[in-house]
Amino acid sequence: MARARKTTTDEAETLSAGPTLPSSAPLYHPSAPWLLATMVALMSIVELGLLGSDYGLWGSSRLRQSAYEWYGFWPGLLQGWDPNYTLQPYTMFLSYAGLHGGPGHLAMNMITLWSLGAEIIARVGRLRFIVLYLGTAIGGAAGYGLLATTIQPMVGASGALFGLAGGLMAWAYVDRFTARAGLWPIARVAALLIAINIAMYWALDGQLAWQTHLGGFLAGWVLAMLIDPRGRPADP
Repeated sequence: MARARKTTTDEAETLSAGPTLPSSAPLYHPSAPWLLATMVALMSIVELGLLGSDYGLWGSSRLRQSAYEWYGFWPGLLQGWDPNYTLQPYTMFLSYAGLHGGPGHLAMNMITLWSLGAEIIARVGRLRFIVLYLGTAIGGAAGYGLLATTIQPMVGASGALFGLAGGLMAWAYVDRFTARAGLWPIARVAALLIAINIAMYWALDGQLAWQTHLGGFLAGWVLAMLIDPRGRPADP
């Protein structure tokens, strides 16, 4: 079992909150609604189950704490802590992204997932979207594992969400560079994402996994360039 100190539910997780990236022209792909709806539904079911246990409606009142202990991302497991199960040091690189710190945390991330995911699916299709999403979730976890100085677990989908934002920005950069358009909009969005992280870090009293956001963003930029390096027409 991971040797983490006992925490209350409120302090058990380091929140990882998703970005709000300005969208370009609306895009549509027939696969987007059902795929994104399925992802939102699955993560909502998980949070609903944990929320019900928090209020004593079913199961143990420690269900959320147990979920974090078993499926959150624990940096200590990369430093020799004893895992709850053999594969935990590996599966946690993805499982943390299916947990959230409460309904508000979930809602913010799901709204972001829908808006960013629709644009990415419209550009590269559902299979490459899934590759990008999973790859950036792993990248976000890697960023937290490398840079975090806390023993607290980390949960939330926004390592992947900042990865999606990084992917969209990478494609926007290529599109605008290919079209010889100005790059100021890219710099403006980058500044906005930095400002969002600073504001949320302050608002959450330091309980923001910025390391996850950074790792996910960088992974998203790199993976996007591998998935679809071609420039597309860009607005001036």
